[in-house]
Amino acid sequence: MGVPSILAIDLGTSAVKVALVALDGRVLALRTQEYPLSLLPGGGAEQNPEDWWQAIRKGVAALWQAGVAEADDVKGIGCTAQWSGTVPVDSEGRALAPAIIWMDARGQRYVKSATGGWPSVSGYGAFRLVRWLRRTGGIPAGSGKDSIAHILYIREERPELYRRAACFLEPKDYLNARLTGRLSASVDSIALHWVTDNRDISNVRYDDGLLRAVGVPRDRLPEIMRSTDIVGELREEAARDLSLPPGIPVAGGSPDIQSAAVGSGATGDFEAHLYLGTSSWLTCHVPFKRTDIVHNMATLPSAIPGRYFVANEQETAGACLGFLRDNLLYRDDAVGSPAGREDAYRRFDEIAAEAPPGAGGVVFTPWLYGERTPIEDHLVRGGFHNLSLDVDRSHLVRAVFEGVAFNSRWLLEAMDAFTRRRLGPIRCIGGGARSEIWCQIQADVLGRDIAQVESPLEANVRGAATIAAVALGVARFDEMAARVAVRKVFTPSEETKAAYAAAFQTFKEIYRRNRGIYARLNGGR
Repeated sequence: MGVPSILAIDLGTSAVKVALVALDGRVLALRTQEYPLSLLPGGGAEQNPEDWWQAIRKGVAALWQAGVAEADDVKGIGCTAQWSGTVPVDSEGRALAPAIIWMDARGQRYVKSATGGWPSVSGYGAFRLVRWLRRTGGIPAGSGKDSIAHILYIREERPELYRRAACFLEPKDYLNARLTGRLSASVDSIALHWVTDNRDISNVRYDDGLLRAVGVPRDRLPEIMRSTDIVGELREEAARDLSLPPGIPVAGGSPDIQSAAVGSGATGDFEAHLYLGTSSWLTCHVPFKRTDIVHNMATLPSAIPGRYFVANEQETAGACLGFLRDNLLYRDDAVGSPAGREDAYRRFDEIAAEAPPGAGGVVFTPWLYGERTPIEDHLVRGGFHNLSLDVDRSHLVRAVFEGVAFNSRWLLEAMDAFTRRRLGPIRCIGGGARSEIWCQIQADVLGRDIAQVESPLEANVRGAATIAAVALGVARFDEMAARVAVRKVFTPSEETKAAYAAAFQTFKEIYRRNRGIYARLNGGR
């Protein structure tokens, strides 16, 4: 007999992490498997759910090879996944088509039709806006990247698929259906459909009026449960695929933003964490329901029963470094070479250190796939600004680190106003949190202490496992701060304060002065 543990599954945008996590939160073993992403004309972004499942199978098989636990030691399963995606499934939970993921904006015009009207406020019909804000805390984003927009896109442009689909599931909920056969959603995963009444956080339910407003019948959506409810037991087919005994309890789980909050250790009200992964977010739990429509932020149901958290997301963070690596510096073509690609992120740290703070005046804007917060603009695009013949590779790399941090500071300003307090210290997790120079740049740009969490890549699997352990009655959320160690605290440098303050104002001005150009260049996409 090994260590009693939870099998945690973290389905990201580029890869899945699977881990065996002890009931006390220790990650015993973790394995990662990648899968492709398809970017399509018109703002499409899709993935094959079968690619997800096969990656999970390979990852779990690698866990057994690690030898830290046996199949009989697994007491529960907890899933977390990329949020704001849609998988059309049949009545058995089988995927009928590729998953439309959070980057997809093809439903924009359909969601605008459902939310528009006169008189108009920020592009929304005023009366519709009031109704949505009162009941949900938010409203479908005009970018068309919310789950409900994906469903409307399928309804309008793929009617045969819409007719065949018994239900539309979030990625996390699709995994639960694959594991148990039950079509369900958690109160937090269903939130970006914007059809639930969230006013009573202990009784989140579908709202008939909002369902009529978007024209989606209730029977096309899953039943709602809590993240800490047991969805069902592992069914035999899935058990065979994962080399596990059938009957293991599967918890409701949560999307990645909510599980990250738990796994970061920031589970108390106003305890903030910054996630630096493919995308990025800066969020915290709060004891109230509130909306900031200007900055596209709202409080939504948390993975922790009876609690809200501030929901926001920057579209591209680590993806900007991936762009620099794969599209510019290590491209496999007649000019470039992929040699060294695997070690590129460590090299970026070293290269960025060669440039001074402020990157010699070079400013990078990280909006490579539009933006959600603190500005909601799917037409904005990124770029390097103020290039000259004096600029070298070190300036470009450092400018990318700083550009993502400037966007974080822009969001932090909105977060401070939203919570009506100065947030900090801020826990930092995700792949980007492994970079000491990026943590220091974040501290310098944000002007807050950045607490680098130990093993920051494990935050989501730790959060998913903790939610499952709570569901099993063997853990509590208020234990997390003590369980999650901080490796190092980065304090802001007074020497860079003035330079970064000026560069940050330039960063915001670049958007204000150029958003019309972005709209003209990208309006037809």
